[in-house]
Amino acid sequence: MLEWQIDLGATEAIGEVPVNRYEEPAQKPKPKTPAPEAPVAMQPLQVDFSQVARAAAGAAQDLDALQAAMAGFEHCELKKGARNLVFADGNPEARVMIVGEAPGVEEDRQGKPFVGAAGQLLDAMFAAIDHGRDHADNPVYITNILPWRPPQNRDPKPDEIAMMLPFVERHIELVNPEVLVLMGNISCSAILGQKGITKLRGNWMEALGKPVLPMFHPAYLLRMPSAKREAWADLLSLQARLRG
Repeated sequence: MLEWQIDLGATEAIGEVPVNRYEEPAQKPKPKTPAPEAPVAMQPLQVDFSQVARAAAGAAQDLDALQAAMAGFEHCELKKGARNLVFADGNPEARVMIVGEAPGVEEDRQGKPFVGAAGQLLDAMFAAIDHGRDHADNPVYITNILPWRPPQNRDPKPDEIAMMLPFVERHIELVNPEVLVLMGNISCSAILGQKGITKLRGNWMEALGKPVLPMFHPAYLLRMPSAKREAWADLLSLQARLRG
């Protein structure tokens, strides 16, 4: 019997503990499957729309092409609530280019800048120094920082200004005026990078390679008629610059 057990492979006659030969062998633990890595969240692609605008504006070789590029620019939310693109008015051959802020209700309706009450005052102001948008000898050319009316005539937001500024800069480059007149805080902030129109007005500066004269916006003069004296002084300064 012992020889038989040895032939079967038994090597020990007595173990430490009794062995139940009918017990199923213990299952080896399965190796743990590593948990799948969480997918990396895709970050939304950040597009600098001011660079998109700069490329579109830079490709425009004349004013008609620039107007078409602005009309086709779909990234400014103001466009969705506006009736018309307000591009410019006056004579692009003018020595003086006026840059306002943004269209109002009447400008949005007609698609031209400065045609409401503030526009009528603007025309009267420049007529006083023998200039005008339709003047045969001394025309002016008028545009705005934004081509679409902000809701409820609110002030333009910094991101809206930054987005549309490349079009304004290209507009100035194509017209190539002798003098820029910046009407109000918004246009001064966009072109000069400075605010505080009461301190800036009447002081000749330079931007985009052009002499720049900041002035009170006509809408401000309608609210504050006492400031018309300073506006008249600025107009005389402009007249002297053009004559000189």
